[in-house]
Amino acid sequence: MQDNIIYTGVNAPKEHQRVIGKLMTALGSLYYRDKKIPYEPFPETMIDESQTSPTPDILLFDHATKQNIVIIEVSGTSGAKKDFQKVKELADDYEVQEAFVYDYGFRTWRKYQPGRGEITDRPSFCEAIGMDIGQMLADT
Repeated sequence: MQDNIIYTGVNAPKEHQRVIGKLMTALGSLYYRDKKIPYEPFPETMIDESQTSPTPDILLFDHATKQNIVIIEVSGTSGAKKDFQKVKELADDYEVQEAFVYDYGFRTWRKYQPGRGEITDRPSFCEAIGMDIGQMLADT
């Protein structure tokens, strides 16, 4: 009978989860312990809690303004192009200041800002927190 069991799940390889874990650890330490960034990091959290909505891998939330400030999507090489299109749409639709995609296959970053388009100069630099988030993965 076990031959008929269908297992379902998400596409979350260990490398994908490792990158999210490292980013959350670094961002969490900066927010909770060091108080060096003003935005709380959340993993896999709905971008709009009032309705069913997309869940970026990481978002930085401003409690004072009740706004999502930054979204980060972690992707393998085959999905990076599609994920970049997705974060562009989310940033535009939900008024997010900065959107990033990290391709862990090629270890590259892409950045988008509404009104400015793709940012190719220092694509891992997050203006909202004044830090290069790529440095958080330096040993990955």
